Amino acid sequence: MEYRIALQTDVGIKKETNQDSCCIKEAVTDNGTVLMAVICDGMGGLAKGEVASATLIKTFSFWFENELPEILAMPKPLDEVEHRWDRIIKEQNQNIAAYGKSLKLQLGSTITAMLILEDSKYIIVHVGDSRAYKITDTNVKAITEDQTVAAKEVRQGKLTPEQAEADPRRNVLLQCVGASRIVEPEFYYGSVASDECYMLCSDGFRHVITKEEILKAFAPSNNNTEEQMNTHITDLIELNKFRHENDNITALLIKTVQGV
Repeated sequence: MEYRIALQTDVGIKKETNQDSCCIKEAVTDNGTVLMAVICDGMGGLAKGEVASATLIKTFSFWFENELPEILAMPKPLDEVEHRWDRIIKEQNQNIAAYGKSLKLQLGSTITAMLILEDSKYIIVHVGDSRAYKITDTNVKAITEDQTVAAKEVRQGKLTPEQAEADPRRNVLLQCVGASRIVEPEFYYGSVASDECYMLCSDGFRHVITKEEILKAFAPSNNNTEEQMNTHITDLIELNKFRHENDNITALLIKTVQGV
C-alpha cells in the first residue's frame, strides 16, 4: 500500500497559542511502507499545553525511528507495539505531571496515534477526545470513542448523540496524559484497503462542522492528489473559523493507494 498525506494546524480565532501538535512518519522497508500519524491536543496554564503535546510527539517520533525497526522483525509486531505504546504513554503521564507540579500548573494532552504496517494492518492508541475516522465515498465513521463525560453518558443511554454535541461536558475529559493520576489507553485494530481515507483531528476541527461536510470534502474520490487533500483541509479549517470555533484546529488526512 502507498499513501498520500496532508496535514494542517491552525491557531484558530481566539487562542493566542496553538497547543495542538502532530506528525507523520513514513518508512519504506523491504516488505512495504510503514506509516505513523500522531495528533495531540494540549491543555494547560501559561500555554504549557503545547509543551505536553509536543513532548508526546517527540517521544513517538523517537520510538518510530529507533525502536520500531526491531519490532517489525518480531513474529507479532502489533502486540509489541501495543505493549510499548502503553508503556510510553504511562511513562509520559508521570513525566508531564511531574513537570507541571514543578511549575504549580496542571497540564496534559490528548493523543490519537495510528500505525499502519507493511501488511496494511493498523493499530490506533487513544486517550482523550481527539479522533480517528475512516472515510469512504459513502460514509464517515469514527473509529475512536471520545473519553469525555458527555460521551460516556451517550454510551450509558443517558444522552443522545445530538444532546452530547451541545452538552458543556463534551470537553470534560475522563483521562488525559499528564493530568490524570492513572491513564489507561484504548487500542483499536483493523486493516486499511485501497481508496480509503483516514483522518485524525483535534476536537476543534469537528465541533461546528457536520459529518456530511466532512464526507463531501474528504471522500477518497475527491482526493486524488495531496494538493486536493490540502485544499480540502484548508476549506474546512476556514469554515470552522467562519462558524466561530474557539479552539485550535488540526486535521491530518491519509489516502490509501494500491501500490504498483
